[in-house]
Amino acid sequence: MLGVRVKEGESFESAIRRFKKQCEKSGLLSELRKREFYEKPSLKRKRQKISARKRALKKMGRVR
Repeated sequence: MLGVRVKEGESFESAIRRFKKQCEKSGLLSELRKREFYEKPSLKRKRQKISARKRALKKMGRVR
């Protein structure tokens, strides 16, 4: 679980900023968005295949 302790003399806003940065780095929010609704295994595989194809095309574009 993520957590931030407010340091001596640190403002609340900067502590919130550090917490948000930790959440972003850990991928917590993106994981929550993915798990918000149930995704059937077949749709999950389909989404993964599409993203793999996009990555491959992007990588081939860089090579050329």
